[in-house]
Amino acid sequence: MTEFLDLETQDAVRMPWNVLPGTKQEAAQCIIPISAIYTPLKPLPKTTPLLPYSPLRCRNCRSILNPFSIVDFSTKIWICSFCLHRNHFPHHYQSITEDNLPAELFPQYTTIEYELQNEKPPSPITSQVFLFVVDTCIIEEEIGFLRSGLSRAIGEIPGNSLVGLITFGRYVCVHELGFFGKIPKVYVFNGSKEISKDQVLEQMGFFLKKARPATGGGPGTRDGHLQDNVSRFLLPASECEFAVNSVLDELQRDAWPVPGDQRAARCTGTALSVSAHLLGACVPGCGARIMAFLGGPSSEGPGCIVSKSLSEPIRSHKDLDKDSAPFYHKAVKLYEGLSKQLVHQGHVLDVFACALDQVGVAELKIAVERTGGLVVLAESFGHSVFKDSLVRVFQSVDNELSLSSNGMFEVTCSKDVKIQGVLGPCASLEKKGPLCADTTIGQGGTTAWKMCGLDKSSSLCLIFDIAKKEVPDVTSQAVNNQFYFQFLTYYQNSTGQMRLRATTLSRRWVTGSGCIQDLTAGFDQEAAVVVMARQVSFKMETEAEFDPIRWLDKSLIHLCSHFGDYQKDNPSSFVLSPRLSIIPQFIFNLRRSQFVQVFNNSPDETAYFRMVMNREDVANSVVMIQPSLITYAFNCGAEPALLDVASIAPDRILLLDSYFTVVVFHGSTIAQWRKAGYQNEPEHEAFAQLLRAPADDAEAIVKERFPVPRLVICDQHGSQARFLLAKLNPSATYHSDAPLVPGGDILFTDDVSFEVFFDHLQRLAVQ
Repeated sequence: MTEFLDLETQDAVRMPWNVLPGTKQEAAQCIIPISAIYTPLKPLPKTTPLLPYSPLRCRNCRSILNPFSIVDFSTKIWICSFCLHRNHFPHHYQSITEDNLPAELFPQYTTIEYELQNEKPPSPITSQVFLFVVDTCIIEEEIGFLRSGLSRAIGEIPGNSLVGLITFGRYVCVHELGFFGKIPKVYVFNGSKEISKDQVLEQMGFFLKKARPATGGGPGTRDGHLQDNVSRFLLPASECEFAVNSVLDELQRDAWPVPGDQRAARCTGTALSVSAHLLGACVPGCGARIMAFLGGPSSEGPGCIVSKSLSEPIRSHKDLDKDSAPFYHKAVKLYEGLSKQLVHQGHVLDVFACALDQVGVAELKIAVERTGGLVVLAESFGHSVFKDSLVRVFQSVDNELSLSSNGMFEVTCSKDVKIQGVLGPCASLEKKGPLCADTTIGQGGTTAWKMCGLDKSSSLCLIFDIAKKEVPDVTSQAVNNQFYFQFLTYYQNSTGQMRLRATTLSRRWVTGSGCIQDLTAGFDQEAAVVVMARQVSFKMETEAEFDPIRWLDKSLIHLCSHFGDYQKDNPSSFVLSPRLSIIPQFIFNLRRSQFVQVFNNSPDETAYFRMVMNREDVANSVVMIQPSLITYAFNCGAEPALLDVASIAPDRILLLDSYFTVVVFHGSTIAQWRKAGYQNEPEHEAFAQLLRAPADDAEAIVKERFPVPRLVICDQHGSQARFLLAKLNPSATYHSDAPLVPGGDILFTDDVSFEVFFDHLQRLAVQ
């Protein structure tokens, strides 16, 4: 596994297959697709230089000069590794020799970053823009929590970043922050109607001093519209902090009366449409973010997800399966249109949903995901999950997210490899070409994608297809046995500079009868299960009547049958190579995870879990699928423990990290000692240290993660112990024969244990 981590440190790429099958048929037998999980802005090693010039491109395929290009130093020609086109070096490269190479040809710099000096940003405004869209249909206590959270966040925003504010309930209120001593104005829109961009601009006085443009499209700084119109609604944080805090201090619950048997009239869809129109007029092409703070379901106007009557429950997974959620498809259609508008404008939608009820994250998912937005789900605006996550967005020193904007991602690869699509936070730019495969998955049918918002953990899952149908002869395999991939990411960093990061990969391909050992040697189990998790989530959302458990089981059986060692019809002879030995365990936990099991989760929660997994790197995604468990005891320090109910003991403390929740679990004896206060007595310093160790480790996990996880501290047999018990392998249940470990625990579940699951897998794989 360490060599895969080294490759990730260098190139920010993890691939399930690091030795690739050479033909289409062999690729199909591998079950898990040829794919890569790439994190475009993962911090580079400190030794990697930033190149202050534009890259050298192939004149034929537009790929970039890289360490795999063949260079003829005598004639000053380089041969492209993708299309084999011969290119002349320009005059400023004339001094290159084998001992005097430019950085992009150094073999260790397969990933390199260019500072694009001549490239102008898409918008003259290079500072970041934050438009806060605040729900006021919430109780006074929640408004107080939200007010303090926003005030704290505004204090963290860099002074030159532009800030705007919209509040909404039954109506949408756009606040004019640049009133400078005059009476502050608010522009009000009816939340029950669809509002066009022209209506928004007309009502907000954009055409008072300048006639409406004859051709379509709204005004903006780029088509010469008056800058003072923009500065009425978007002001630098350093200038508008007082104005924003004044509005927030006076923020009250939506005044529209709500009968006792009805929900509040909340027009989320209209508020987000008005926000998109405003940003499209003021700052098109600039790295702007709409940050929506939602405290309940939309029940008014376009995008509503439930009627006002409380007698009608909000949609559940069962309703979506039966197609009996009357508002769902209409709302999704609205947000799909909104996502296209935001992608065209280069803007991002972030959602902070804080309510005990659902707010419509399942419908909003398409707009958040395609614009590369952030999503946080919590029970209340007073919860640490919301408060700490919001501050983390703006932090600029420790654990910063490094928010970047205006990203564009392009892929080039060898002619025998085709691109099926991308699963992750991006939108297709529909750039078709010979590299596009016939079958598509996710955002497919293109070789370029827009990433309106991206940060250091945004990860894309690229799915490839091998186009070669016939088995190549031995000589051609020996001469040319490499497939090449190049990933290009153009982006504007948080300081407004345009950058290009180029990653070029080379992977050996094999074919023929002896290739199974080579394929196995290059198999990355962690990357494989993350690709399968993204695939199964995508299929569950897009394919009717799809059975995820059956699909996962079938895939695992075929994989083990193809790569395992066994005698036919003899389960006891079945052996998996160490390279594949953990994959059954990963799939067992994926089957039980919140990505596949929707029971006991609302559509909003399921959408949230999948959105976060779809944008995180391999290490974080693996923790979501198979949580890590660490045990602490007197006689030993922190040690990894099996994710099994047998790990529970009365004299141990367990630390479970399941990404969204971090649980510190005290065994029954430890809990009794803690309640008796032994940790406060000087002679029991060792016990005090034992209690501190998992708490410190949990704190460290919480500090570096986004969204901030929920921290649960519980005792054995306590009600909150369920957060741990739900994730453990049920090796001891109420109907198992095994004797109970003294002081241990049993699970009240009918789920099969991993031992039974693996036993069945062995029997089916050898058939």
